[in-house]
Amino acid sequence: MSDRQIEVIPVTNKRERADFVDLSYRIHADDPHWVPPLRMEAMELVTPGKNPFFDHAEVQHFLAKEGGRTVGRISAHIDHLAIAQPPEQGMGPGVGNWGLFEAEDATIAARLIATAEEWLRDKGMHRVLAPLSMSVWEEPGQLVAGHDHSPTVMMGHQPARYRDWFEALGYTKAKSLYTYELDITQEFPPLIQRIVASGEKNAKIRIRNVDKSKFDEEARLILDILNDAWSDNWGFVPFTDAEIAYAGKKFKPIVREDLIMVAEYEGEPVAFMMTLPDLNEVLKPMKGKLFPFNWIKLLTWLRNPQVRTMRVPLMGVRKRLQSSRLASQLAFMMIEYIRRNAIEKYGSTRGEIGWILDDNQGMVAIAEAIDSRINREYVVYQKEL
Repeated sequence: MSDRQIEVIPVTNKRERADFVDLSYRIHADDPHWVPPLRMEAMELVTPGKNPFFDHAEVQHFLAKEGGRTVGRISAHIDHLAIAQPPEQGMGPGVGNWGLFEAEDATIAARLIATAEEWLRDKGMHRVLAPLSMSVWEEPGQLVAGHDHSPTVMMGHQPARYRDWFEALGYTKAKSLYTYELDITQEFPPLIQRIVASGEKNAKIRIRNVDKSKFDEEARLILDILNDAWSDNWGFVPFTDAEIAYAGKKFKPIVREDLIMVAEYEGEPVAFMMTLPDLNEVLKPMKGKLFPFNWIKLLTWLRNPQVRTMRVPLMGVRKRLQSSRLASQLAFMMIEYIRRNAIEKYGSTRGEIGWILDDNQGMVAIAEAIDSRINREYVVYQKEL
């Protein structure tokens, strides 16, 4: 192995950025459960000026080359919003990240990760949390359980062998992130039904759909609740105004008013639940390409998305209410209303909630109360530099 000529180079131009993106399609070509992202979106993710993550982060992408071939890739990055967070919440000063990792074998992996570590060390970082691809809000963690089925929209899917490579290089678990699945055709347990019915009798509570005609206003409201609700969570990084606008533009085509709920108490919006039809179900056979004819299929699907799975990527209750009974009642009411709509209007049979931090007792309790079970586990690793 010592005589292998593996060169790791920084990505500096558009052609190298294209090589960076293209590698993942080749690495995962034989994995029946990997969902190829649309290539145009994959390019946008790693392009300064397109992805607002670059506005508050230093980023360097690297390619591994051997015999003229691209055989690996990695992104090293420092999120200045993340290092400004309290250290007890996982991020904080001196914590850098790497992600968007792909490699053909363990030797290439070691070279790439060593390069990312050196880059971070040279920038004054003393600890790594990885993989984050690239923001904690995008695809955090390495998949360690659940390789036997495809991920839902906005969730990652990495080969099991990557875990062994990371751990062999001294990386240990910082946190597990779970997704929970449930059969939404089944009514929730009687206790949950009683909690929902009680809430419906409370004149102070109103559960409403979002209003897509006020999309920007509703997006700002939801992100305001989110930034408040999640502010004490491990790994939290606040959304910027640019990221709110970017996320809104990205999600607008798949947003359905009756799948995103806002809970009001005494007239004040205090909680929300976002549910998205699983776009991956229609994207998977497209193999990352919209042209020549896949764009027609996608537009047709977007007009009336009939999907097996609905994903709940985000929900939140304002921090001051989180330890109250009202918080769980509002959550159960929103889940139940969305469950009914998903079945009746979109033909859905399955739900997925997550990701949820392994020590988020409130959300774990809600997931367990509605008879959902863990179907995927992702691990965010840590290492001292």
